[in-house]
Amino acid sequence: MRQFVTVLALAGLCAMAGAVSKLQERYNWKQLDFVFPNQRLKQQALASGDYVPTNGLPVGIERWENKLFVSVPRWKDGIPSTLNYIDMNATPSGSPPLIPYPDWASNVAGDCANGLSTVYRIKADKCGRLWVLDTGTVGIGNTTQQLCPYALNIFDLKTNRKLRRYELRPEDTNPNTFIANIAIDMGRSCEDTFAYMSDELGYGLIAYSFEQNKSWRFAHSFFFPDPLRGDFNVAGLNFQWGEEGIFGMSLSPIQADGFRTMYFSPLASHREFMVSTKVLRDEAGVEESFHQFQYLKERGPNAHTTSRVMSESGLQLFNLIDQNAVGCWHSSLPYSPEYHGIVDRDDVELVFPADVKIDEEDNVWVISDRMPVFLIAELDYSDVNFRIFSAPLSTLVSGTVCDVQPSFPRAGAVQPKFGENDLATFPGTTLVPTGYTQPISYTPTSYAPTTAPVTKYASPAYDSPASPVYTTQQFPTTAKAYHFNKYHGVEYQTHGNGQGNYHHGGHDHGHHGGHHYWNGAANRKQDSWKQYFY
Repeated sequence: MRQFVTVLALAGLCAMAGAVSKLQERYNWKQLDFVFPNQRLKQQALASGDYVPTNGLPVGIERWENKLFVSVPRWKDGIPSTLNYIDMNATPSGSPPLIPYPDWASNVAGDCANGLSTVYRIKADKCGRLWVLDTGTVGIGNTTQQLCPYALNIFDLKTNRKLRRYELRPEDTNPNTFIANIAIDMGRSCEDTFAYMSDELGYGLIAYSFEQNKSWRFAHSFFFPDPLRGDFNVAGLNFQWGEEGIFGMSLSPIQADGFRTMYFSPLASHREFMVSTKVLRDEAGVEESFHQFQYLKERGPNAHTTSRVMSESGLQLFNLIDQNAVGCWHSSLPYSPEYHGIVDRDDVELVFPADVKIDEEDNVWVISDRMPVFLIAELDYSDVNFRIFSAPLSTLVSGTVCDVQPSFPRAGAVQPKFGENDLATFPGTTLVPTGYTQPISYTPTSYAPTTAPVTKYASPAYDSPASPVYTTQQFPTTAKAYHFNKYHGVEYQTHGNGQGNYHHGGHDHGHHGGHHYWNGAANRKQDSWKQYFY
């Protein structure tokens, strides 16, 4: 009898061990807090409504050295800073307040030349630069206002200075444009870098060359949603997003031909698509590239995904928002459901894993934020709502179908990665190189920070924070930087008809006091609240 009890106990321990999540919780919040210059200014912001703790939702993350970046879009009033970070040396775990990056003055909504209005996804590269796409908007749905044009901001992470601000051309967008995602393609030098931005509701893909300081736009039917995949079920909520197009993107290691492969998918779709960055890097090929885009198999049922990333070994991770899970696929294997795995799943802690990243040390970072509940229902702020997890990549994929050690072909060889039934091609066209090859070793070259000629970044005077914990942070001497624009001569309405009800110091749209306000459509999509739900 005693032996039987012992066997049962051991079986129970084994079952418990098998149930342990691979992703380990690093940070959590019931509601978001921020590091204000002092307590008086924080209380002033709370009293004025410039800081409303229950109005913030974290949606994007990125890790660089000791900084863990967290983006918070300004969907509602009371979001004092949209781009923030956590000092992981000072706060390795817990529920730390977010520190505005690079400072408070750079997070003023509507200050187009110097500030950030709303940021979603962010990416750090091997040259120590942080790529930040500012949508230029505040509000959500019918309250959305386009205070500034879409702009790509690039920061030097070593100095926390802005290197460049590039406004997308009018030809890069259309009246339905909504861009939240960005992928960075580094070539053989820091100058040889491209950014790719997916237009979810305008159905396009914008490429930007850092070296040329120029952008161009691709159009393709693969960017459109699948009309059969517009039904979503997340956190017990059912909703339909039939209009959601190209969103998540990931880039392979550099292939034998010197280029990467981009994998992408519309949000309202279960299918994966691909194209060589050789195509995307060539502005001259915009009109002649249709047949260079390829489509792969579907991932299977309940396989909507918004975020994906690929390691230097060719292993892709992606969120599965219908399943409260993170999936995997190794690019040396065919793209079909039997070669897809689940690295972790949790119906409480991983509800809506909004963003997935892999850092330079091959650690995986995932943020979950219960976004559907935040937008459609109501969060319980007595409970933990937002979590950030981390784990070594090797630990996550261990024991899954993705845990493979590919044999690399010789340099220069192009080996087919997909069988005839796995890769759809078009007659008379050349296949995109899809061989999995040993990644080219990368040695970042030294570079001189390049500043766009149209932007001059002026650094304001700063005080040191009262707490020594945040010694790396700089703060403005006044409350102007975080009190939205009320103290900056700007007022705007976040509730109303959405027809551009914003003005500057009594003047209508135009230039005044060094600030430029775009005359574009204030409300791009009348029922566009859904576009933020990703």
